[in-house]
Amino acid sequence: MNTSLKDKVCVVTGAASGIGKRIAEVYAAAGARVAIADLKIEAAEATAQEIRTAGGEALAVAMDVTQEQEVIDGIAKVVAQWKKVDVLVSNAGIQIINKITDFAFDDWKKMLAIHCDGAFLTARECMRDMERRKAGGAIIMMGSVHSHEASPLKAPYVTAKHGLLGLARVIAKEGGKLGIRSNVICPGFVRTPLVDKQIPEQAKELGISEEEVIKNVMLKETVDGEFTTVDDVANVALFLAAFETNALTGQSIIVSHGWHIN
Repeated sequence: MNTSLKDKVCVVTGAASGIGKRIAEVYAAAGARVAIADLKIEAAEATAQEIRTAGGEALAVAMDVTQEQEVIDGIAKVVAQWKKVDVLVSNAGIQIINKITDFAFDDWKKMLAIHCDGAFLTARECMRDMERRKAGGAIIMMGSVHSHEASPLKAPYVTAKHGLLGLARVIAKEGGKLGIRSNVICPGFVRTPLVDKQIPEQAKELGISEEEVIKNVMLKETVDGEFTTVDDVANVALFLAAFETNALTGQSIIVSHGWHIN
């Protein structure tokens, strides 16, 4: 299997830290030019500089994925710099946990805006470039095991991650004639700052210790009691970006140590 991304231009949202940063690093190591799109522009600049120092090509792009004009301008900046977009990884996301009866409507809307609106807006702009050039490419959504499973305290997150499956499948149907592939990566719990923040929050909400949250909530259903790693997810993202035909499109790839098995 060819995993080279030489001459490919890749946009990764939420790429200044965590899973997105590791995907950007792996893409750059595979020969891609990588746009580090993030709300935190200073962190994006730092990540881009790290990639350049390691011998790769990277561009920092300020982008709030919930703001249409920022997405339009951000993708336009990438196209102006490198003439095209071949791969999008829609990875930007946050987590807010609470019981449904205590969930603020503003928090609900914020979660769906970042995960679903952001995926739609970035995919739309990248697909417009692909259509203009009559070229194929890869649209990769960052889903979750929660694209297939439900958990307490995560109503908007579960809703949004389920929604990404539908969006990716429609993109696969509409983009197929141009060779635009669309797939969803569905990780289990990955030990990032986002997950670390959830541990004490869930311990408080559930009335259990942080150790019990890890063992009996986060990793209970895995086959080996292990967290998924950023490398696990990044390697799947590399595989999907490098896959060159429509044979693999409209699918969800679950990376969860067996937590969810289709």
